[in-house]
Amino acid sequence: MEPLRTDEVATHLVSRSVRLSSPPVTASLAAVRRPRTLWTAPDEPTVVGGGSAVTVEADGPDRLSTVRKSASAILESADFEGPTVARPRFYGGIAFHEEATGRDPWADFPAARFVVPEVQLVFDDDEAWVTVTAANTSTETVEARLTAVEQMLVDLEEKPPEGPPGVSKRHRTTSMDSWRESVETAVSRIRSGELRKVVLAQALEVELDHQVSVPDLLARLGETYPDCHRFLVEPEMGASFLGATPERLVSLRGREVSTGALAGTTGRGDTTDEDEWLADELLASEKDNHEHELVAETIREQLDPLSAEIRVGDRGIRKLATVQHLWTPIHATLEHDEHVLSLVDALHPTPAVGGLPPKSALDVIRDTEPFDRGWYAAPVGWFDADGDGSFAVAIRSATVEGTMATLFAGVGLVADSDPDAEWDEVQLKYRPILDELERDD
Repeated sequence: MEPLRTDEVATHLVSRSVRLSSPPVTASLAAVRRPRTLWTAPDEPTVVGGGSAVTVEADGPDRLSTVRKSASAILESADFEGPTVARPRFYGGIAFHEEATGRDPWADFPAARFVVPEVQLVFDDDEAWVTVTAANTSTETVEARLTAVEQMLVDLEEKPPEGPPGVSKRHRTTSMDSWRESVETAVSRIRSGELRKVVLAQALEVELDHQVSVPDLLARLGETYPDCHRFLVEPEMGASFLGATPERLVSLRGREVSTGALAGTTGRGDTTDEDEWLADELLASEKDNHEHELVAETIREQLDPLSAEIRVGDRGIRKLATVQHLWTPIHATLEHDEHVLSLVDALHPTPAVGGLPPKSALDVIRDTEPFDRGWYAAPVGWFDADGDGSFAVAIRSATVEGTMATLFAGVGLVADSDPDAEWDEVQLKYRPILDELERDD
């Protein structure tokens, strides 16, 4: 069944589901066709998607409202039989900036794209459901395809993920000298009052010893970062975009919103005592707490016009395998029903990946960074027919294509930021992906 884009003809989805014995997640992802999707998040079912029953794309400042309008009409009229957990959803994301440049490695990533997978596997505790969806076709055609997919999944065998491919060459898009100059310029603008904060990023291009298996790479990331949001977004051709991000942008269930501030970073210690000392230093750091509070304050301000109540939790430490962050959970109850894309529109970009004031910070980012952010540090996630959904901020991420990978990492700059210390932090943030590409030998 060929994928359909919404600008071609009117779209009527037919979707059917069946429960099955849980197939292996990694083998399932390897078995489905592009464009593939993987979504795992704390306290959410894991989803594997393959193919596209329908694709919605948009660009410009109204891209999310355009997606919402088209997607809502499609989902509301869908002919679906199956449990709520297995019903079709849209998966995808948007570029960091409003317009996509089309520069490598983002040539096949528009400003906004969301797909309903032709094949959707949902792993919920000990249950698994497979859903097949197609546009403008018969129920019999969908049911026949569902039977074939079910048989294919039953025959899959679980295998341990293959090891890292190895890294043979590296190329930094930002030199140490240009980084120092950029940071010093940004800090001077902050001290002059033009900015309060700006996040500058770097890209690291690596050549691999052999082609990487995307499903196996994601499986290894899941073993090291089980509490992070893991994601895979793929176009039909070109690079795959993937990551294991600790930063949730927003999730919406009914009128209940969950988000949080994640800003301020240090490394992990070699011993328990050193690790706790580093955490205490981070909690006491004036610079990191200032950066963190700017993020938390802005999220509260962005949610306030939509909320009947906002609840801010205690600031603490979020520990990951290679770094630890300052973390403040934030929850809200909305005043009225909203679509999760409206919240994504209100929150992106948070000061944790953009800066303050937002427009001035975005101008600095465009003028300073010698590479295209593409979908790096932008929202990726899903939404359903009710307008509920879940989105993460696509950091700790990379594009992968053949034997090439491009890794991305950034740091928040405030008035007392030091260029050398910020450089070291960027290198630390490459580690989640780089560790899974480099061999130990």
